[in-house]
Amino acid sequence: MPARITDPEQLKELLGIPFTPEQTACITAPPAPQVIVAGAGSGKTTVMAARVVWLVGTGQVAPEQVLGLTFTNKAAGELAERVRKALIKAGVTDPDVIDPDNPPGEPVISTYHAFAGRLLTDHGLRIGLEPTSRLLADATRYQLAARVLREAPGLYPALTRSFPDLVGDLLTLDSELSEHLVRPEDLRAYDAELLRSLEGAKLTNADLRKIPEAAAARRELAELVGRYRAAKRERDLLDFGDQIALSATLARTRPEVGTILRDEFRVVLLDEYQDTSVAQRVLLAGLFGGGTGHPVTAVGDPCQAIYGWRGASVANLDDFPEHFAHPDGRLATRQALSENRRSGGRLLELANGLAEPLRAMHAGVEALRPAPGAERDGLVRCALLRTHAEEIDWLADSIAHLVRTGKAPGEIAVLCRTATDFAEIQGSLVARDIPVEVVGLSGLLHLPEVADLVAVCEVLQDPGANASLVRLLTGPRWRIGPRDLALLGRRARFLVTHVRVGADDDPDRRLAAAVEGVDPAEVISLADALDTFLEMPIEAQGDDGLPFSPDARVRFARLAAELRDLRRSLADPLMDVLHRVLAVTGLEVELSASPHALAARRRETLSNFLDVAASFAAGDGEATLLAFLGFLRTAAQYEKGLDNALPGGENTVKVLTAHKSKGLEWDVVAVPGLVTGTFPSTQGREKWTAQGKVLPHELRGDADTLPDIGAWDTRGIKAFHEAMKDHQHTEELRLGYVTFTRPRSLLIGSGHWWGPSQKKPRGPSDFLHALHDHCAAGHGEIEAWADEPGEDDENPALHEASADRAWPLPLDDAALARRRAAAETVLAHLERVASHEDAHPAAAHDSSSYEDPEWPPPPEDEEPPDLPPDDGSDWDSWTADRPKVPHQAPAPEARPHPEDPMRLTPEESRTLASWDRDLDALTGELLRARAGVTDVPLPSSLTASQVLRLTADPDGFAQELARPMPRPPQPAARRGTRFHAWVESRFEELRLPMLDPEELPGSEAEIADERDLEALKDSFERTPYAHRTPYRVEVPFQLAIAGRVVRGRIDAVYREADGDAGYRQGNEDAGHGQGDGTTYEIVDWKTNRSRTADPLQLAIYRLAWAEQQGVPLESVKAAFLYVRSGEVVRPDDLPDRAALERLLMEGPQEGASGEPPDEHASVGG
Repeated sequence: MPARITDPEQLKELLGIPFTPEQTACITAPPAPQVIVAGAGSGKTTVMAARVVWLVGTGQVAPEQVLGLTFTNKAAGELAERVRKALIKAGVTDPDVIDPDNPPGEPVISTYHAFAGRLLTDHGLRIGLEPTSRLLADATRYQLAARVLREAPGLYPALTRSFPDLVGDLLTLDSELSEHLVRPEDLRAYDAELLRSLEGAKLTNADLRKIPEAAAARRELAELVGRYRAAKRERDLLDFGDQIALSATLARTRPEVGTILRDEFRVVLLDEYQDTSVAQRVLLAGLFGGGTGHPVTAVGDPCQAIYGWRGASVANLDDFPEHFAHPDGRLATRQALSENRRSGGRLLELANGLAEPLRAMHAGVEALRPAPGAERDGLVRCALLRTHAEEIDWLADSIAHLVRTGKAPGEIAVLCRTATDFAEIQGSLVARDIPVEVVGLSGLLHLPEVADLVAVCEVLQDPGANASLVRLLTGPRWRIGPRDLALLGRRARFLVTHVRVGADDDPDRRLAAAVEGVDPAEVISLADALDTFLEMPIEAQGDDGLPFSPDARVRFARLAAELRDLRRSLADPLMDVLHRVLAVTGLEVELSASPHALAARRRETLSNFLDVAASFAAGDGEATLLAFLGFLRTAAQYEKGLDNALPGGENTVKVLTAHKSKGLEWDVVAVPGLVTGTFPSTQGREKWTAQGKVLPHELRGDADTLPDIGAWDTRGIKAFHEAMKDHQHTEELRLGYVTFTRPRSLLIGSGHWWGPSQKKPRGPSDFLHALHDHCAAGHGEIEAWADEPGEDDENPALHEASADRAWPLPLDDAALARRRAAAETVLAHLERVASHEDAHPAAAHDSSSYEDPEWPPPPEDEEPPDLPPDDGSDWDSWTADRPKVPHQAPAPEARPHPEDPMRLTPEESRTLASWDRDLDALTGELLRARAGVTDVPLPSSLTASQVLRLTADPDGFAQELARPMPRPPQPAARRGTRFHAWVESRFEELRLPMLDPEELPGSEAEIADERDLEALKDSFERTPYAHRTPYRVEVPFQLAIAGRVVRGRIDAVYREADGDAGYRQGNEDAGHGQGDGTTYEIVDWKTNRSRTADPLQLAIYRLAWAEQQGVPLESVKAAFLYVRSGEVVRPDDLPDRAALERLLMEGPQEGASGEPPDEHASVGG
């Protein structure tokens, strides 16, 4: 194509960007292989977009001959958007003069996995892969792996972990094998040889003894991986690992494919190359490297290579010049970007100091430089507090001060090494009225409301989930003390060993137990012990003689009955199981009954978690609880491709892990927990010598960069562990470098001496010492620095009240009294009804027959008493003689009916008269309060739903603002959310974002059950919109109107230029359409049965879209689609901006809101 750009200065002028000399050199480099080592904040995305403009604008390539690859859909969308806008801004492409008969091509910007999928679709037949293969969703992966484990024949004695853990282990090993192009049979052969070589070795310590155990487990796990892969082949399924591995095989064995791809794409851009795996490097080098000299530009930073623990190999970036050499053998060029335009100079000095060892390890890495004029910008604040609790309070106070002094909450982030402290941080910020958002699934799993729900599910699925059951028993609902908990553990141990304390020490029995090889510690089940309380009367002591307290017996029996009933629904659909758990346990009701701000935030957290579960279930109609638990365990441990949530656009303080912060930036970043052993962490990467799910280093494609074992003896294993510690320290340095380069202006770091439960002090880590020294040098402020505790000092937290976190949030004494009074009233009513019917004795463990023990319970801090010596009767006789489950018990004694005056005592009559007087006084106060008028200020930000309520019922909306009431659980609304998520996934491979409850699509839904949801999907397929591809889906917006910001999400936007002809999401510039006659149609899905949607909602959406796109309001139409009937309603005469502002300022007018469309609305099918 003809050249439109002739020199770099012209490019700078056209794009309006003053490129640095480093950037200019990278942009204008000849079309040849090069690797750009781009430091944090150095503008790598801008450089990649400008390079495309340069190569296209100078006529060296056509736009469609450019291929760009990155890791996430978000990053691919941003890069594509920048490239399109830059091409238009530079005048290289002109949307106003497009020839419809010969439209110009566009660069192909994709993710690495999507590119591999396309490659297999086009060329998979060359290696025998059918093009009909389907991509596995996460839910199906876990479901299929669980099925393989269940159906596997034979015994697997080396696999001793729980079933959900084994599901995750199987998938982890399968992924590692794919990433390093190793066959399962090769791994089995390696471990068989390893076991033979260890037969004569002296395994003198625990670390050495773990090696054969891990090898045996890995051999059995590799066999299961083979079965899993066979199951995928039988079903014609592939997962992401298969895509990359098969594509690498294709590129390596079929050189003609590389020739075709090099002809199609004359220029290739590879983003975040340091995070690519070995298989991805083999794929890319096989297609575009191997001495071809193809113009490949790879961009990355070895100092930010923080994903080595999940398969990435930083050696790919270091070795790029060799892998992509010129035909004459010359190495590819290495260039650098080192000017940081994000952070101030003082912040960069700190980051450079931390990264100095990293720069020495990798070629081409330069220290970061601030932009001209920013050398003295940036500030560091640090503090070392006495206790963990004081640190959290100090952190929350610091953030609250920033918000009060004008810093927007959305410009602040809290980055943690792990998610352990998320609940405390969230609670402290909410207590200070700071809006806060916990980002990501792994973060949600550490919040108490979600952890309790998952704990119940773990116990239901796995009777050996003792830790989860202990969490429930010691929590605020059951309140089991340590004495009764210890006794329950003793009973569980008895159930396994079949031996009572003091039983005869029979040699034959001991020999049989040794031959069986059963380790009681591995099979003890507290859940089994709990079930024994269903098999005897509540008041019975039991033949084992264990002295449980009466209160504990009642609670054990009630919990056992509850779990037994819940287990009956395990075969139901996943979402039905979760909603049943919430209903039976009362988790959601407890949160909904609390008016506290933290409870409201936790209700939102629970809703977000259920959205994750719904997305998981949507990927496989047969998703089970077992598969979902395996998914959660892997997500909590690795976040390996499972947790794609990104911080939302809400104006909230973001709380997330340091790993999730890569690629993001904020004005202020706070990093708590900078204590010894935590950040940097001393918990190293899982070792292949101890874990069967980890691939041995010798078989990995990057083995040269990893420690190896010299000899199978004490000295060899010790040296290996030391080398692994050094390797872990390097990875922690990289993570610290990423973390401390996120802020633009202020970095806050903190630590403590005493942790929440540690007996020894922690103290500042190397990172906090670096911050302290940086501040002491005059580059920041040391706000607090506690002295080191003395040798005899003890952790003050261990002396404070050891009660669990009060969750669900406790009501005050008055509220608790009201609850008890209400319960007594209900009980009296039930007894009165029962007295008029034939007496049916209550079951022994019927919940209505229990008296809830008074709170607080009696002290239980004493040790359980020693059991009396055994009288010679063994466990078998106890089992045979213990009573069976009683089916009936005496009915409770009838109580006097307080509402019957004939049965009242004089004292009761006086009490009732006193209550009547109190009621009269309270009623008078209430009427006087209602007679007054109170002005309630509107919040600065409103959701679209709130605007509708404001215009329809301003008084009612004011009451909601003055006294917000919790909303009851709405399973039907969640099914509506799932319907919206299904529609979105139908058009594109995106997940429903984490939304606030106000923004949840489908909140108006009236979806009865799962069958109704499936019927809705079928109905949607029959609507005209099912056969058109939307231009955008789930579009967030913020509209400034009448002095307020209205935010919400639009279900779908369709382009009306020529229907679905060529318009697909992501293939047009967001601003395209200005002045070109293009029209849009906003569509809102309605799943309710009645036709009562408010046209004002469409008016808001219409105005927001028009202003967001910069198009005339007249070019945007709007419609409701009633999915059940397929009816399309397009209201006429929707209000414009002026009319909407009048509505908001003056209140509702007749017919303005709350009514269905009038007779002038057009209705279509």
